[in-house]
Amino acid sequence: MIRTALFNWAYARHTGGKFVFRIEDTDTSRDSEQSYTDLLDALRWLGMDWDEGPEVGGPHEPYRQSQRMDIYADIAGKLLSSGNAYHCYCSQEELEERREAAREASKTPGYDGACRSLSAEQKSDYETQGRSPVVRFRMPDTDFTWTDLVRGDVTFAAEHVPDYVIVRATGEPLYTLVNPVDDVLMEITHVLRGEDLLSSTPRQLALYDALKEIGIAKGERPLYGHLPYVMGEGNKKLSKRDPESSLLMYREEGYLPEGLLNYLALLGWAFGEDREFFSKEEMATVFDVARVNANPARFDLKKCTSINGDWIRTLAPEELARRITPFLIKDGVLSGEPTPEQLEVLKSAIPLVQERMETLRQGIGMLGFLFADQPGSPAFAVDVVEAEKVLTQEAQPVLVAALSALTAIENWTTPTIEEALRTSLIEGLELKPKIAFGPVRVAVTGRRVSPPLFESLEILGRERSLARITAAIK
Repeated sequence: MIRTALFNWAYARHTGGKFVFRIEDTDTSRDSEQSYTDLLDALRWLGMDWDEGPEVGGPHEPYRQSQRMDIYADIAGKLLSSGNAYHCYCSQEELEERREAAREASKTPGYDGACRSLSAEQKSDYETQGRSPVVRFRMPDTDFTWTDLVRGDVTFAAEHVPDYVIVRATGEPLYTLVNPVDDVLMEITHVLRGEDLLSSTPRQLALYDALKEIGIAKGERPLYGHLPYVMGEGNKKLSKRDPESSLLMYREEGYLPEGLLNYLALLGWAFGEDREFFSKEEMATVFDVARVNANPARFDLKKCTSINGDWIRTLAPEELARRITPFLIKDGVLSGEPTPEQLEVLKSAIPLVQERMETLRQGIGMLGFLFADQPGSPAFAVDVVEAEKVLTQEAQPVLVAALSALTAIENWTTPTIEEALRTSLIEGLELKPKIAFGPVRVAVTGRRVSPPLFESLEILGRERSLARITAAIK
């Protein structure tokens, strides 16, 4: 859904058109107010803006299909009156029996038109039996050909596009009716959508012609472009159930909207000149639907994460600190919005970890030690596994020597800290850097992977640094 929205947005911005956003919420069993607000929140988080739609308004309000039911009922009635649609009383069991018979006879198992020409008496009999009819659209007995913006000329033979339901027996309109109707009434000229809706196009073109016949449609048919499938693991079509499809997962892991949109743009489209790093605004300046590849695209989470890391490295330290703060709060590293002192610590530490981060959540483990043992923050604790591997008996002389060297420092700065530790551990104990600094790093940060050691000690401060080394010795 996000990639489709992005491509439509980029096409509208590139051509100077309008990006129309409407909510398809006529399925009462699936749609809710929560899903509506979640969708708006998701698009706002992604930085997508629309020219017409919810919260923005426009000349074709309302933009929620659940608020347009009277419109659909009126048009369905007109289609029935004109003979372009008819009532169908077939039960599901009857439909399935006839489909199975068609399959056994090697025929196309679509609707066979059994109710196309019912007499008033036959309809009355069905209604007496308590049957409630659906409304079916009467497809013309002609093939349908159109020029797809992505795939070129596409043809569907008439036998493969049987009459289809546009209104349920409950009176609830279906996608097959409401989308073409809204496209007409909202003056939609171009539609980019998923390949899974390719088979819907001949139905919608036929319905558009019928709407023109009854005076609803005025202009030309919309132009359609069908975007390629996105494949996941095992070369299977990525589904809503796959973790990679969950926007919530990316938000919770700390992907940037800029990075996510950047990667999604590459799924089936190319910026050109072998360029893979760009903003959505830059994308819009060059977006050409003709460059969309009709072949399936493959989703690569590692590539997505790598591009996200590139975006993290473009942020100013102040901006990265702002974006990572909610994650620090949620994880309990900070008890609330950072104090001025904590904010300064965060800004000082950000440049030390920025090059190593690919998601915002990764920063929690790298920065958490700086805020431990402060009011409202968790007590400092060394990772148990790390302690067993590094803070061994053999590490005791290293920690004792480091404590002695650091205690003697008068001016607590990165250069003096580095000089003291190198003199004491590298020259004095004749240790290799990894063996010399590893125990100190774990004692102070709680883990073997951390920001640069000397800078971390300076930011952490003399008192807390010495206290943690002392605790590790004990």
